[in-house]
Amino acid sequence: MGGEAALIQTGQDSTGAAPQPGAGPGKKRWVLDPSGDPYYWWLSLMVAPVMYNWVILICRSCFPDLQQKYLLVWLALDYACDLLYLLDIGVRFHTGFLEQGILIRDRAQICRRYRGSSAFLWDLASVLPTDLLYLRLGLGTPAVRANRFLRSPRLFEAFDRIETRTAHPNSFRIAKLMLYVFVTIHWNSCIYFALSGYIGYGADEWVYPNTSTPGFERLQRQYLYSFYFSTLILTTVGDTPMPHREEEFLFMAVDFLLAVMGFATIMGSMTSVVSNMNQADAAFYPNYDLVKDYLHTHRVSRRLQQRVVSWYQHLQMEQKMTNELEILQHLPERLRAEVAVSVHLPTLRKVQIFQSCEQSLLEELVLKLRPQVYSPGEYVCRKGDIGREMYFIREGQLAVVADDGVTQYAVLGEGLYFGEISIINIKGKWGAGARAGGLRRNKSGNRRTANIKSIGFSDLFCLSKEDLTEVLAEFPNAKAVLEAKGREILLKMDKLDLNAEAAEIAQQQAEQRRTAALEEALDVLQTKLARILAGLESSAFKVALRLERLEWQMRGWAEAEEEPGGEGQGVGP
Repeated sequence: MGGEAALIQTGQDSTGAAPQPGAGPGKKRWVLDPSGDPYYWWLSLMVAPVMYNWVILICRSCFPDLQQKYLLVWLALDYACDLLYLLDIGVRFHTGFLEQGILIRDRAQICRRYRGSSAFLWDLASVLPTDLLYLRLGLGTPAVRANRFLRSPRLFEAFDRIETRTAHPNSFRIAKLMLYVFVTIHWNSCIYFALSGYIGYGADEWVYPNTSTPGFERLQRQYLYSFYFSTLILTTVGDTPMPHREEEFLFMAVDFLLAVMGFATIMGSMTSVVSNMNQADAAFYPNYDLVKDYLHTHRVSRRLQQRVVSWYQHLQMEQKMTNELEILQHLPERLRAEVAVSVHLPTLRKVQIFQSCEQSLLEELVLKLRPQVYSPGEYVCRKGDIGREMYFIREGQLAVVADDGVTQYAVLGEGLYFGEISIINIKGKWGAGARAGGLRRNKSGNRRTANIKSIGFSDLFCLSKEDLTEVLAEFPNAKAVLEAKGREILLKMDKLDLNAEAAEIAQQQAEQRRTAALEEALDVLQTKLARILAGLESSAFKVALRLERLEWQMRGWAEAEEEPGGEGQGVGP
């Protein structure tokens, strides 16, 4: 969401309810969108006070001269940071949140949610007026402001947002890692100097030298020496003086453990960054190693191998992409369409035949565009080839050449296109091609009529005939418009055979009539068949009735014959 839309003026809550009675009809309430630009820039601003406390506070606590020498400056910066901390709490009370995918804008819900979260407790603890302890301990103890470290989650949130938005995330990850390393060494150097003061400056060769030694009393020398000593320990590079006291042994042991953990963290982070960079390259560019192995296995000529190498180098150097569909495949369909429209629609609108098409058709077509890169001297198409694609020149120059490949008839530059007529089935185009039922349906057969060769490296967009046909199947009106527009162009070029077009139309009409006659005859046959089936069913029913009647008659006759015999047997002489 943009910056203007990120600040949302609300007169209703998230459920559409009317403003509360105390709000008044003219009262405006503003809510920050957590995904908007104003919130992002506020987070970026909050990096400064949080980093100030993490870097400066420990330094002032361990280097007393630094605290005393610039006391007024530190007090001014401290309370400026406190003001930003307080404003940040106010921002939290005006920042919306998502619930079931909907941005909640109701201030009451926002406040209730923030007050019930742990973030509110941490934010509140970070602005507690611990500076009042200055009255008892004195201004030389800036450690009383240690509660300001509790605002660190805001720093990590800002880093996550910056990493998401920056155009160079890997570089930012490396910079963030180096910042963490610097802060760690900085804290360690401050603790080392404080420990040296506790033991006694110059007490042994391990601690900081005595401040009475010329040159070592300067504040800059104190910090740089401590920073250098801490760097030696944490990087395990170079020799460090042998510790003599228990405190020194403990400090060295903890530092060595931090060094081991830090080394593992740095190596893991750098490995992750390199791996991400390799994955990004693999996603944007084809895998050259596989192609190189294939060329060596099949003993392809060195000249052809060099052409392949030059093509890959051009993709890498100029950051050309040939697999845009794979890169954007995880985006939602509509969002992917909007990205494709933003990138490719201006190029598609330059094509004369598409200028009068509706917006929805063009949005479907841009999803079908495939980028292609041609090397110097490579033919895009040759005379006589069947035209199955049309091309848009995004960058570079192409030459229309004779059959000898040297003589140039014309040069096509950026923004031009060719092959648009060959991907639309227009009746009566000139040429020599396929026949349908003895009639010359398409004289050209969609054959190319010229040789097109790339002069240098050329960046083209390709639209295939199959993709166009698939899209036009959903837009029949646009298909008719495109065919009419194509006929107009062919008429102007005098490459449209009107007689062939009329003959084909007549043939199509005759075929339609024959089809209608066949359908009518089929209907008649179906009607007759239905009548025959009905007659058969009626006859079968009648036969079944007659058989049943005969069965009853036969049963009656049998019973009649049995009755006289039964009576005679029962009478005596």
